[in-house]
Amino acid sequence: MTGEGPDSADPLSEALAGLRIVDLTRLLPGPLATLRLAQWGADVLKVEDPGEGDGARALWRTGAEAEAGEPGAFYRRLNAGKRVLRLDLRSDAGKAMLLDELRSADALVEGFRPGVMARLGLGFETVSAHNPKLVMVSISGYGQHGPWAQRAGHDINYIAMAGLLEQVASGGGEIALPNFQVGDLLGGSQAALSALLAALLAARRTGRGCHLDISMAHEVLRHQVVVRTALEALGRVPPAGRDLLSGGAPCYGVYRTADGRHLAVGALELKFWQAVCATLGRPQWERRHWSLGEAPGSEPAMALRAELQALLATQPLAHWVQVFDTVDACVTPVLRLDEALRHPLFAG
Repeated sequence: MTGEGPDSADPLSEALAGLRIVDLTRLLPGPLATLRLAQWGADVLKVEDPGEGDGARALWRTGAEAEAGEPGAFYRRLNAGKRVLRLDLRSDAGKAMLLDELRSADALVEGFRPGVMARLGLGFETVSAHNPKLVMVSISGYGQHGPWAQRAGHDINYIAMAGLLEQVASGGGEIALPNFQVGDLLGGSQAALSALLAALLAARRTGRGCHLDISMAHEVLRHQVVVRTALEALGRVPPAGRDLLSGGAPCYGVYRTADGRHLAVGALELKFWQAVCATLGRPQWERRHWSLGEAPGSEPAMALRAELQALLATQPLAHWVQVFDTVDACVTPVLRLDEALRHPLFAG
């Protein structure tokens, strides 16, 4: 939704009322983008082929759902509130029906491999001729043009190529694969959504639509603000686990507790770090902060991080949660998803 509190009505629930979106996308990036449009009041028509349709129908589907002929919860969650139309776009009849829908649509979102829409006779020039105001969004792994345009890929490949995955690692260089699809969700869904909204505004002002080329790999690279700044300042990419925000500063990191759980310490500002030190009874640590000259990733900083780790490992997570509950220091537990859904912050 919009990020409002759990008891707040969504102020954008009717913001896009009257907009018509035709959605040809499958799986995750495109469907999530058009889901947001539907939640904000747009009329979204999801077009699937007459056969298996969107592959998301079968992902994480239970045996009971399969036996009942129902798609899984993953598909249902991503496509709630959308109308569904089955069309064979390889047939003249299916193509004609889609073009008829596009005459009154505001946007078309597709996620086929580059060139597929043109081969179907549905390239931007064709659809624009039927509706000059139409905004067409093409989401792909590596862009519509260029040497990698025809390469297949998934989230892991996009974030690997964009230099992100290399940074999701321990100080020893062991890479962790995040169970959160940064390339799909940031590079695909969010990038497409923000560009589409801007293009729709421009189309209303100018009367002309446009074709948006959303490359998930390029969008992830474009968002590499922190590491790119470090690269420009230092002349090299900071070693994994040794930068200010990746574990090189004791005030900002994840620490294991006595029960094998973890505590997130985000005391980036000096005042928060001083509150952490005071709460832990370690006033001698208060001046050892990056803003006072303790360089992230340096030998003294890593030594202090080890001392803090040793201290936090003496008690279970619940103990530290209670200790820091009323301390304004940016210290929180690392929750599992099931715990997060039950937490008062999100429950309700």
